[in-house]
Amino acid sequence: MTNSVDFSGRPFHFIGIGGIGMSALAYVLAKRQFPVSGSDLRPNHITHKLESIGAHIFGKQEASNLEFFYPQVLANPVVLNSQEPLSADTKSKLPQVICSTAINTNNLEYKAALELGCPVLHRSDVLAALIADYYSVAVAGTHGKTTTSSMIGYMLLEAGLDPTILVGGEVNAWEGNARLGQSQYLVAEADESDGSLVKHAPEIGIITNIELDHPDHYDTLEEVIDIFQTFAKGCKTLIGSIDCATVRDRLQPTITYSLHSDTDADYTVTNIDYRADGTTALVWERGKALGVLKLRLLSRHNLSNALAAVAVGRALGLEFGEIAKGIATFEGARRRFEFRGEVNGITFIDDYAHHPSEIRATLAAARLQARPGQRVVAIFQPHRYSRTLTFLEEFAESFTHADLVVLTDIYSAGEPNLGQISGEHLTAEIAKQHSQVIYQPTLPSVCEYLLQTLRPGDLALFLGAGNLNQVIPEVITTLCEPAKATS
Repeated sequence: MTNSVDFSGRPFHFIGIGGIGMSALAYVLAKRQFPVSGSDLRPNHITHKLESIGAHIFGKQEASNLEFFYPQVLANPVVLNSQEPLSADTKSKLPQVICSTAINTNNLEYKAALELGCPVLHRSDVLAALIADYYSVAVAGTHGKTTTSSMIGYMLLEAGLDPTILVGGEVNAWEGNARLGQSQYLVAEADESDGSLVKHAPEIGIITNIELDHPDHYDTLEEVIDIFQTFAKGCKTLIGSIDCATVRDRLQPTITYSLHSDTDADYTVTNIDYRADGTTALVWERGKALGVLKLRLLSRHNLSNALAAVAVGRALGLEFGEIAKGIATFEGARRRFEFRGEVNGITFIDDYAHHPSEIRATLAAARLQARPGQRVVAIFQPHRYSRTLTFLEEFAESFTHADLVVLTDIYSAGEPNLGQISGEHLTAEIAKQHSQVIYQPTLPSVCEYLLQTLRPGDLALFLGAGNLNQVIPEVITTLCEPAKATS
């Protein structure tokens, strides 16, 4: 793939435009008035939103989609089948075709783009070009990227800095996963999953933590560290959490933060109060008290994310009062401990956690919110065979804060099933550490089990990066039916 992005007006065509990362880029480009189109096999509310701002959406991934751009030439079979190379003028009218790592090289639309001579770019090339086009803040790290980048974007928005924002989750404040601002500032989530993190060179980079999370791409933690070290070298200012030993020992952040006041971090906290309705702490900047920070988000991992936002705000010259005001009203991104409803005294929470560290942190937050005697019911869909197999022991130990664990089979995310691991196998491993573990292989069986098992007072927490959360509306609707019948 080439990596030179043309912002002169040449069209952009996204193969798989409905994905969370791809759609954010498409949205910003369309709002900047570039011609944008794309294809996706499953239209959704994101593709409908893109259509509403002028993007052309195809419901199939076919070679013929590319005819949309230059019908005079591309619709002509003589030209398509000719062995003569296309003229420079013809090529200049072909779109820039954007793909993610999820697009297979056998994809017919992708192959057609190569055969026609379209510039073919990776999603990360477009993000890197946008990062270079703004005064950019890029948030990286194994965990917490979406929450931290969303919080920073919201903080800058509330402070009147009108940023452009691209994140890996949807946020109610800007009704989606992206917004186009009119200022020089851009806040972006920078993903390490496929190694493309090395392409980004922001003014300010943040690294929240470093762990092995994508064994489908990396064999060892050292390979992951190498990617983050390359990213760090490209940041003019690097902000890092030294509560992560790998960040502390293997990188040299320009600005550091920590939840522990006895460290020499630039930003620390004391007087921490973790409550069921949020968190408060006194923030210190290089030994000087800045003031009290209040946030609606729960638990220590979100306080750490907020401290990263404080460090960014101060680096951009904001007063602490402006920073604290924005953070105090930030409600979080969707699927990050997202409240989905309460029926018959049962509370439903949806969370994207899919790595053992994330599960532990999310369940700790749930236990913090749970009332005395309230059960925390963890419903988990493992994500990828490679991740489940690699972290089998860690997964087995990550559900200690749950009273009941319900597992379904593994969401493949496109990986082949090599027969090495299954949801049933993971259930057996968790059962060695936990007395209440149930395996329900399919989403319908999960739904049926929950309808029979959940009881008033339960906090039902749906965990995973796959499609488990599709169960939530069905369970809520079914539970509501008896209530309607007796009302």
